[in-house]
Amino acid sequence: MRTSDIDMLIVPGWTNSGPDHWQSRWQRHFKTARRIEQADWETPRLADWAERIVDEVARATRPVVLVAHSCGVSAVVHAAPRLVPSRLMGAFLVAPADLEGTDTWPAKGGGFAPVPMVPLPFPARLIGSSDDPHCTIERAQEFGAAWGADVSIIANAGHINTASGHGPWPEGLLTFGLFLRSLGEVPGRA
Repeated sequence: MRTSDIDMLIVPGWTNSGPDHWQSRWQRHFKTARRIEQADWETPRLADWAERIVDEVARATRPVVLVAHSCGVSAVVHAAPRLVPSRLMGAFLVAPADLEGTDTWPAKGGGFAPVPMVPLPFPARLIGSSDDPHCTIERAQEFGAAWGADVSIIANAGHINTASGHGPWPEGLLTFGLFLRSLGEVPGRA
C-alpha cells in the first residue's frame, strides 16, 4: 500500500500542530493527506473532536489511515467504536498523552479521560518516547497492549513534536511507510 492509495487523515492534538510540526509537513508533502480541523484547538471537547473524526472518515473516498499525535490519539481511540472498520485501514498513533496521569492537559476536563483500554477494530502502530513529559514508557506500552497496537519506543524523543526537534522527522516517515506496507494491498486492486 502506498500513500496514493489512501486518504491520510491527520489528527493533531491540543493547540493543533504548527507549520514546522511533522504532521503539517506530511500534510503539505502528500497529496492525499488532509487535516481533521477542530472548532476549538485550545479547549478540546471529546464529543466534538470524536464527531469530526467520524465525519471525516465517512467522507473519505479511499481507504483511510489516521495519523494522530498527542491527545489526538485519545480522540481516535474514543472514536474507534463509531468508525466503520471496512473504511479504516489503520492508525499511526504518535506520542499518546496520558490524560489521566497529568494535570497539564486542558483535554482532561473535556471528557477525554479515562482513555478506553480495549482493542481497536483496526491495525495500529504506536510510537512513544522514553522521555515524553506527557506519557511514561510504561503507560505507552500499556496503551499499546490494550489497543492491540504494535509499539515502538524512541529513545529521548520528548513529545515527538517541533519543540523536541521532530519537525522533519525522517525516521517517522520511514516507520509510517513500513506501517503502510504492513497493511497490505487495497482490496480489489491488482
